[in-house]
Amino acid sequence: MPHNKYSIMGLSHEEVKQRVREGKVNLPPESAGKSTKEIILSNTLTYFNFIFLVITVLLCVAGSFRNLTFLPIVIGNTLVGIIQELRAKKVLDKMNLLNAPHTVVIRGGEKYRIRSEELVQGDAAVFSAGDQICADARVIEGSVSANEALLTGEQDEVAKKAGDALLSGSFVVSGECCAVLEKVGAESYISKLTKEAKNVNDAEQSEMIRSINKIVKWMGIILIPIGAILFYQSFFVKQSTFSESIVSAVAAIIGMIPEGLYLLTTAALTLGTIRLAKRKVLLNDMKSIEALARVDVLCVDKTGTITEPEMQVYKTFSPDGDDAYFESAIRCYAAASNDNNATMTALKNFYPEPDASDRETVGKALKVTPFSSSVKYGAVTFEGGTFLLGAPEFLLGDKNGDVFKKLNGYVKKGYRVLAFVRQEEPAEQNGVSQDAELIGFAVLSNAIRKNAPKTFKYFKEQGVDIKVISGDNPETVSEIARLAGIENSEKFVDAATLKTPEQLKSAAVRYTVFGRVTPKQKQQLVAALQGVGHTVAMTGDGVNDILALKDADCGIAMASGSEAVSQAAQVVLLDSDFAHMPSVVNEGRRVVNNIQRSASLFLVKNIFSLLLSIMASVFFFTYPVEPTHISLISMFTIGAPGFFLALESNKNRIDGSFLRNVLMRALPAGLTDAVIVGSLAIFGKVFGMSKGDIATASTVVLAAVGFMILRHISLPFNKYRRLVFILNLAGIILCCVFIPKFFMITGMPATSVLMAIIFSFAAESLFRILTGILEYGERVKARRKKAVPRESNNGQNGA
Repeated sequence: MPHNKYSIMGLSHEEVKQRVREGKVNLPPESAGKSTKEIILSNTLTYFNFIFLVITVLLCVAGSFRNLTFLPIVIGNTLVGIIQELRAKKVLDKMNLLNAPHTVVIRGGEKYRIRSEELVQGDAAVFSAGDQICADARVIEGSVSANEALLTGEQDEVAKKAGDALLSGSFVVSGECCAVLEKVGAESYISKLTKEAKNVNDAEQSEMIRSINKIVKWMGIILIPIGAILFYQSFFVKQSTFSESIVSAVAAIIGMIPEGLYLLTTAALTLGTIRLAKRKVLLNDMKSIEALARVDVLCVDKTGTITEPEMQVYKTFSPDGDDAYFESAIRCYAAASNDNNATMTALKNFYPEPDASDRETVGKALKVTPFSSSVKYGAVTFEGGTFLLGAPEFLLGDKNGDVFKKLNGYVKKGYRVLAFVRQEEPAEQNGVSQDAELIGFAVLSNAIRKNAPKTFKYFKEQGVDIKVISGDNPETVSEIARLAGIENSEKFVDAATLKTPEQLKSAAVRYTVFGRVTPKQKQQLVAALQGVGHTVAMTGDGVNDILALKDADCGIAMASGSEAVSQAAQVVLLDSDFAHMPSVVNEGRRVVNNIQRSASLFLVKNIFSLLLSIMASVFFFTYPVEPTHISLISMFTIGAPGFFLALESNKNRIDGSFLRNVLMRALPAGLTDAVIVGSLAIFGKVFGMSKGDIATASTVVLAAVGFMILRHISLPFNKYRRLVFILNLAGIILCCVFIPKFFMITGMPATSVLMAIIFSFAAESLFRILTGILEYGERVKARRKKAVPRESNNGQNGA
């Protein structure tokens, strides 16, 4: 580590060990993820597993052991869920360790960089721009500007000097200081806030998870009274045996339990997370995988996203030709500044340490004002005056018009130009003086990432709009965006001219490039885009991106940027390679599309069982199929195909509500099953079919409809989908041929076979008609939606 420039010696190593023994360590109050024990219990002790346990006991009491065929599936679901989550935990724990926040600490007079969790109370920590405050502390040397917006909601940067408190959870915008940690771990401010926030975590779940939870919740509520009604009707009203009544009620209940839906969702999300981890992409929040799949606007920063994070000094010059004074002054400025951003790093690399003659020119440094993204400049006060370095528009105003004309050549080529001015009074008191004297300019360049044009071409093909939001000159950013291949890059605006929320909202949908944007405006632009119905992802690597990242539907951080950004974002690109973004979005689409498609298979069974149970209660007929029949149908028309289809690549853009999409796919088949099987049960009695024949014929019809819906959701067929379809069809046929007794499939007389064939053809016709009606309704709705101008278009036309 660099030499310790602070006077404090910090704790000794013995003192640190003593604090550790006393438990005064900066450990979070609770682990961010589940422990192994929690994973096992959460997959085992579920509501539906309890229902299955009760059902198992009832079937054993009734002596219907052959109907326990659902048990291997339930046990398999539980084991797979546990294994998948443990596998994901192992991968994510390794990645979280790589991405864990670190802090520079002074111990025994030496500087060390350690994990923030290893800090103890009383440690002397060094905080600089980009660092997140990891524990409540008090500044003892130096000064910083801190942003506490994530804690207090206030947007302004707060100056912190010796004696001032630093709240954990805030982050340093500029400057550097040494501070003593006063409250660590569970006692810190951010830990207390986090504990309170856990009460509202459900609101942060994705639409997909909320929809699945809603389905599971209502099915869990409905199945108990439905089962009780069927048992009462069979045992007390129809005087059936206890065994027959239990089997009838259990079959209906099993049909209504979406036992594989959670497994499917867990497996798909886990596999998606692991696949992204292999590409050095860390998900801090699982919901972000759905947000990425739905993204239609991607907001990017220029530096670190479109361009390489490092900057280089291209040229420096003085407009009046006094290069010697300019060179001496800017060398002293770079040496005195404690900024560690890309701009200052480039200047420090370009200029050597000032010598004695340089220091004689400007004198001793008296006061350092760190760069602030809100005013776009930094300052250092020397004995010979105050020097300011920053955006020419902010430092020079309307003065030096001829000089601005000369700068346009650099700006239009994509270079970043900084003005260097001198004034008498300190900047932190009065800002930029009207009498500020222009000393010189520094021209810096950023190399465009080699894979940026290809990446932005992908997003264009996918219908994702790009918005470039930067603190640099809008013309410079526009040129960089053009070179990167971003569509409509010529549509740029200076955000400094957007004074009202209405102007900013209108500009958000009209322009592609936004320059001179303040951190607050970044946040407002994200909100404006969300306000007109867009799903917004935001990328960033600097502290001025944090507020916008938190408010975006999905925040994406470059790990090479500040640690505070990586902790605030939902997705972290660990190797800071923006070229991973297409694969990240594709993975999100694969997961959500496949869960959506497979969930419709599970919902068919639930809709069918619910409706058939209601029909059985109203028309007083015995529930026609038994639990083992439901297990057979579920295995080959729902569970196995749903799981394998969820593994397929699927890059289609997500559109519409998850719950609505699933219901629209499942409803025709669920209605068809209920109507046809209910009719078969009623007509079977009329034609004198035995209970076993009705059950077998119903199973044949259910299988026929199951493969109809499987075929429908698999269209258009490819080799993989066709293979899944054929293997499952072969599987159910082989079970019926070679182990019919295991699944209680009886040989049917000619009349029953004929009934099964007739009702299967009727089912095909009804399924086709219902599907056609719903698809026609969806087309009409889509045409109407297309005919009504979008709010965003209205905003654009009026901007």
